[in-house]
Amino acid sequence: MNRTLLILVLFFILSVALSGCIDNRKSEENKIADTTISEKNTFMNINVTQGKEMIDRGEVFILDVRRPDEYSNGHIRNSTLLAVQDIPAQDLETKLKELPKDSKILVYCRSGSRSVAASNILVNNGFSQVYNMQGGINGWISAGYETVQ
Repeated sequence: MNRTLLILVLFFILSVALSGCIDNRKSEENKIADTTISEKNTFMNINVTQGKEMIDRGEVFILDVRRPDEYSNGHIRNSTLLAVQDIPAQDLETKLKELPKDSKILVYCRSGSRSVAASNILVNNGFSQVYNMQGGINGWISAGYETVQ
């Protein structure tokens, strides 16, 4: 009886330990997928600190996809307003020509939802260096970064 109980306890401990390793591997894979632009036509999610660093290095075209009234209340310096996700399908191709296809594009909105939609549209239209800033302008302001009007 004691030997059977010992075997069951050891089996349980081994099972828990192995399941923890598997979950860690999945977690690491998700982190990699979230921080690397792959060849699978996707965009990269970044946080506001990473976005600020990219802007400070001058390596991105900054795309604000909010409404004009939101933009006028405060936006990231040198950003361009173009609500890609709201452009009618018949006008999309023409409007997208206003964006630099060969540059890294940092996309942001108020909180991060509209920028995901806009980032998907950009990727689906041949833009390959798209960075979605999670947290949007709200996260930017919460981090203490400057906005202009």
